[in-house]
Amino acid sequence: MAAVIGSLALTYADWAKRMDDGYRVAAIIELLSQTNEILDDMLVMEGNLSTGHKTTVRTGLPQATWRLLNAGVPNAKSTTAQIVDTCGNLETYAVIDKDIADLNGNTAEFRLSEVRAFLEGMSQQIASTLIYGNQHINPERFTGLAPRYSTVATANSQTANNVLDAGGTSNTNTSLWITTWGSDTIMGIFPKGKITGLQHRDMGEWPVQDSAGNTYQAYRDHFKWEIGLCLRDWRYCARVANIDVTQLTGVSAANLINLIVRALYRLPTAPAQATAIQTSDTPEVRANMGRVVIYCNRIIRTYLDLQAMNKTNVLLRLEEFNGKVVTTFRGIPVRTCDAILSNEAQVV
Repeated sequence: MAAVIGSLALTYADWAKRMDDGYRVAAIIELLSQTNEILDDMLVMEGNLSTGHKTTVRTGLPQATWRLLNAGVPNAKSTTAQIVDTCGNLETYAVIDKDIADLNGNTAEFRLSEVRAFLEGMSQQIASTLIYGNQHINPERFTGLAPRYSTVATANSQTANNVLDAGGTSNTNTSLWITTWGSDTIMGIFPKGKITGLQHRDMGEWPVQDSAGNTYQAYRDHFKWEIGLCLRDWRYCARVANIDVTQLTGVSAANLINLIVRALYRLPTAPAQATAIQTSDTPEVRANMGRVVIYCNRIIRTYLDLQAMNKTNVLLRLEEFNGKVVTTFRGIPVRTCDAILSNEAQVV
């Protein structure tokens, strides 16, 4: 069946822009590329449902009874609840006129230049959904972190216990996230029996139709990514919200180091070098709790790096790992996520 395409098809002008003076495929400067290290860190596991993952959480502990002599005690039990996290299906096609792709005799390289753009675009969409996706507003997507930690009022949501207010009141705010990637805490999921990750399939040459319904031959590539986010234990994620990016310096600036310390103590447990609260001294138990990572956008990352260069600072450090400079806070890596916006509304 022929596909209908319009303005999304590549034109000769598009082709010319991708050629250098030697009629080779030009190296494209990806001005739209982002750094979203959250995609590198996220633990991904197969869900136990064809549409996502069902988690059973304990909601209440059994209560014992102070017994009097010659009096019995009632039976007791814990209470549980089940939570279902669903996956979304991000999918698209790339269509390139065969004659355009073949024009310079380097078809594979030209098609690859277009594929890279699709990979970058889909990665940015996934990273943005991991933070802001809301299935109640867009049912075809999955729910990210922000809608789950969307208030500082504990009367409205239990997760508000892990949302700290940095004081910003306008719509020039951003957030800093502390997440614990692990199979029992927070993880990415894909549907049961499906393939994980971004899938690319070269579909070869197909007849397609232009906007007027006329047919021509084109190369088609299919891209598909089925993914969701499973929050098995909300206590292992914390949000520092309402960080006004216009007030990062001066007397009104949020004390980010103070807020990060407070946020880390909201987690049930954290790396030993980060907090003094440990649920167990057994290394195996702590390892199962997952890997703690701090995420912020480029503006906050810049601010933290500058703080790390301050000789009076002892909490933030610039360390080198595999030839790459890494900012750490008490040993916890600070990672850049450009998907985190700087125009968030105030979280109340």
